[in-house]
Amino acid sequence: MPGRIGHLGDVMAALRTEGIRYAIRDLAVLADKLTSEGREIIPLNLGDPLQFDFRTPPHMIEAVTKALCDGKNTYAPSLGADEALEAVRAEAERNGIRNIQSVFITAGVTEGVDICLTALVNPGENVLTPCPEYPLYSAVLAKLGAQPNTYLLDEGDDWQPDLDHLRSRIFTGTRAIVLINPNNPTGAVYSRQTLEAIAEMARQNNLVIVSDEIYDKLILDGMPHIPIASLAPDVPVVTLNGLSKSYQVPGWRVGWGVVSGEAAAVKPYVEGIHKLLRARLCSNHPQQYGVRPALEGPQNHLVEVLRKLRARRDLTVDWCRRTPRVSCVPPRGAFYAFPSLDIEDRDEDFVKQLLLEKHVLVVHGSGFDQAPGTRHFRIVFLPDEATLSRAYAGIGAFLAEHYR
Repeated sequence: MPGRIGHLGDVMAALRTEGIRYAIRDLAVLADKLTSEGREIIPLNLGDPLQFDFRTPPHMIEAVTKALCDGKNTYAPSLGADEALEAVRAEAERNGIRNIQSVFITAGVTEGVDICLTALVNPGENVLTPCPEYPLYSAVLAKLGAQPNTYLLDEGDDWQPDLDHLRSRIFTGTRAIVLINPNNPTGAVYSRQTLEAIAEMARQNNLVIVSDEIYDKLILDGMPHIPIASLAPDVPVVTLNGLSKSYQVPGWRVGWGVVSGEAAAVKPYVEGIHKLLRARLCSNHPQQYGVRPALEGPQNHLVEVLRKLRARRDLTVDWCRRTPRVSCVPPRGAFYAFPSLDIEDRDEDFVKQLLLEKHVLVVHGSGFDQAPGTRHFRIVFLPDEATLSRAYAGIGAFLAEHYR
């Protein structure tokens, strides 16, 4: 008689996944349900320029198309194609970065963050991340078993890092400081004084700086963007950047990292990064042939991009100033605003009910680990002015109906 087949138990997810949230896309599940019911949703949640009236520069498409036709469909070298690596190094040097010890291509900045933190942090150690933050960082650190350690961005000081609070959060086991400059979700651009102070903290405490600068060409008010690595050639810095935002190709997944600092000090860390890059084989190969045309080719598309973003930022800030229970620090870079809400309800409940009633999709500030006791929501102001005006009219009506 054949033996009885036993009942299989539930296959449980690993404990490391329990703390992982990604509010930007989690809310889209509810939006998709409403869309399937015939509702028209105004999406102000996802920073994808190509969902709106922005287009990839043609010369980049031509370069990648040529690479495909020329058979660049093999594995690439683990660090990246030589042409792309040379272009990234040259761009970093033009931006004043010296003591470059490694350049590598990744599948977007997302993979770069994962690899650079994985190569650095042991379980139980911690990395300083901004509050509010972009949720990718806490997700990766949760996966690595690292301890959360946040430092405040000061809303009263144009969302610059609170240097005193940052200094107070450096403990035994702190390995790195994460900077996002220009910042997501606040749109802040950090001053030279702030960056010099952070570089000095890293120098004194033997910390690595991981600087996410993906929005460096999207500065809205003419002030310069300063790579922190250019101010501190001796300090270990990983500068992360890519094509997605400034060059309008988020789907290509082309990012890169530039490690700078004293050669002897960063050598073991660079070797760890290279091991991980080899283990995952390579980044997308054909798309890497868009890097040199992007960085060294015509930049005229940025003129129109910045014109649109300034107009849409100004419309957004003006609406915030005119709307009761809303206030906003004007964003200086990228395409995000992070207004504050003067309400008693949870901001997550606010944005869900707003979506259900007015079909406007924004992201709650608690999804970005905002400071305790505060309530915000993030706006992506990429849509055209007419669409933004409709969205803001809906949010204004919602506020008037629920928070008299």
